[in-house]
Amino acid sequence: MNVVSLLITWIVTAFSLYIISKLPLGVEIDSPGKAFISALVLGLVNAFVRPILRLILAVPNFLTFDLLSSLFTFIITVICFSLSAWLVEGFYLRFGIWSAILGSFTLSIISSLIYKMLGV
Repeated sequence: MNVVSLLITWIVTAFSLYIISKLPLGVEIDSPGKAFISALVLGLVNAFVRPILRLILAVPNFLTFDLLSSLFTFIITVICFSLSAWLVEGFYLRFGIWSAILGSFTLSIISSLIYKMLGV
Protein backbone atom coordinates (compact mmCIF):
# COMPACT_ATOMS: atom_id res chain seq x y z
CA MET A 1 0.00 0.00 0.00
CA ASN A 2 1.48 3.34 -0.98
CA VAL A 3 1.39 6.61 0.94
CA VAL A 4 -1.47 8.08 -1.13
CA SER A 5 -3.65 5.02 -0.45
CA LEU A 6 -2.90 5.24 3.27
CA LEU A 7 -3.81 8.93 3.33
CA ILE A 8 -7.05 8.31 1.45
CA THR A 9 -7.96 5.49 3.84
CA TRP A 10 -7.16 7.68 6.85
CA ILE A 11 -9.24 10.59 5.55
CA VAL A 12 -12.19 8.38 4.57
CA THR A 13 -12.14 6.62 7.95
CA ALA A 14 -11.91 9.93 9.83
CA PHE A 15 -14.76 11.43 7.82
CA SER A 16 -16.85 8.27 8.33
CA LEU A 17 -16.21 8.30 12.08
CA TYR A 18 -17.22 11.94 12.29
CA ILE A 19 -20.46 11.20 10.39
CA ILE A 20 -21.16 8.27 12.72
CA SER A 21 -20.66 10.52 15.73
CA LYS A 22 -23.56 12.67 14.47
CA LEU A 23 -25.91 9.68 14.27
CA PRO A 24 -27.84 8.42 17.34
CA LEU A 25 -25.71 5.30 17.75
CA GLY A 26 -23.93 6.20 20.98
CA VAL A 27 -20.60 6.80 19.23
CA GLU A 28 -19.32 10.20 20.31
CA ILE A 29 -16.29 12.04 18.96
CA ASP A 30 -15.51 15.47 20.38
CA SER A 31 -14.20 17.17 17.24
CA PRO A 32 -13.04 16.60 13.67
CA GLY A 33 -9.46 16.55 14.97
CA LYS A 34 -10.36 13.72 17.35
CA ALA A 35 -11.93 11.90 14.40
CA PHE A 36 -8.56 12.00 12.60
CA ILE A 37 -6.74 10.77 15.71
CA SER A 38 -9.37 8.05 16.19
CA ALA A 39 -8.98 6.95 12.56
CA LEU A 40 -5.22 6.77 12.97
CA VAL A 41 -5.51 4.72 16.17
CA LEU A 42 -8.13 2.46 14.58
CA GLY A 43 -5.78 1.85 11.67
CA LEU A 44 -2.90 1.02 14.01
CA VAL A 45 -5.09 -1.28 16.11
CA ASN A 46 -6.25 -3.04 12.95
CA ALA A 47 -2.65 -3.40 11.80
CA PHE A 48 -1.20 -4.74 15.06
CA VAL A 49 -4.01 -6.18 17.20
CA ARG A 50 -6.26 -7.70 14.54
CA PRO A 51 -3.68 -10.35 13.48
CA ILE A 52 -3.28 -11.42 17.12
CA LEU A 53 -7.04 -11.70 17.56
CA ARG A 54 -7.32 -13.67 14.31
CA LEU A 55 -4.70 -16.06 15.60
CA ILE A 56 -6.53 -16.49 18.91
CA LEU A 57 -9.83 -17.14 17.14
CA ALA A 58 -8.29 -19.48 14.57
CA VAL A 59 -8.89 -22.57 16.70
CA PRO A 60 -12.60 -21.91 17.34
CA ASN A 61 -12.97 -21.00 13.68
CA PHE A 62 -11.34 -24.29 12.68
CA LEU A 63 -13.50 -26.26 15.14
CA THR A 64 -16.67 -24.84 13.58
CA PHE A 65 -15.39 -25.86 10.14
CA ASP A 66 -15.18 -22.21 9.13
CA LEU A 67 -18.98 -21.90 9.36
CA LEU A 68 -18.73 -19.00 11.79
CA SER A 69 -15.85 -17.16 10.14
CA SER A 70 -18.00 -14.11 9.35
CA LEU A 71 -19.14 -13.95 12.96
CA PHE A 72 -15.55 -14.19 14.23
CA THR A 73 -14.44 -11.48 11.79
CA PHE A 74 -17.25 -9.22 13.02
CA ILE A 75 -16.30 -9.90 16.66
CA ILE A 76 -12.70 -8.93 15.90
CA THR A 77 -13.89 -5.73 14.20
CA VAL A 78 -16.02 -4.79 17.22
CA ILE A 79 -13.10 -5.47 19.59
CA CYS A 80 -10.77 -3.27 17.50
CA PHE A 81 -13.38 -0.50 17.38
CA SER A 82 -13.87 -0.71 21.16
CA LEU A 83 -10.14 -0.74 21.85
CA SER A 84 -9.68 2.35 19.68
CA ALA A 85 -12.39 4.19 21.61
CA TRP A 86 -10.76 3.16 24.87
CA LEU A 87 -7.35 4.43 23.72
CA VAL A 88 -8.46 7.82 22.35
CA GLU A 89 -9.61 10.51 24.73
CA GLY A 90 -12.56 12.22 23.08
CA PHE A 91 -13.84 9.04 21.37
CA TYR A 92 -16.59 7.52 23.51
CA LEU A 93 -19.01 4.61 23.28
CA ARG A 94 -22.01 5.80 25.27
CA PHE A 95 -23.80 2.43 25.26
CA GLY A 96 -20.69 0.25 25.55
CA ILE A 97 -20.62 -2.85 23.41
CA TRP A 98 -23.88 -1.92 21.66
CA SER A 99 -22.35 1.34 20.45
CA ALA A 100 -19.28 -0.59 19.30
CA ILE A 101 -21.43 -3.06 17.36
CA LEU A 102 -23.54 -0.35 15.73
CA GLY A 103 -20.51 1.89 15.16
CA SER A 104 -18.32 -0.73 13.52
CA PHE A 105 -21.19 -1.92 11.32
CA THR A 106 -22.07 1.64 10.30
CA LEU A 107 -18.41 2.52 9.75
CA SER A 108 -18.08 -0.24 7.16
CA ILE A 109 -21.23 0.90 5.35
CA ILE A 110 -20.38 4.62 5.31
CA SER A 111 -16.76 4.00 4.33
CA SER A 112 -17.86 1.73 1.50
CA LEU A 113 -20.29 4.37 0.22
CA ILE A 114 -17.58 7.05 0.32
CA TYR A 115 -15.10 4.81 -1.53
CA LYS A 116 -17.79 4.08 -4.11
CA MET A 117 -18.45 7.80 -4.61
CA LEU A 118 -14.71 8.45 -4.93
CA GLY A 119 -14.33 5.60 -7.39
CA VAL A 120 -11.57 4.04 -5.29
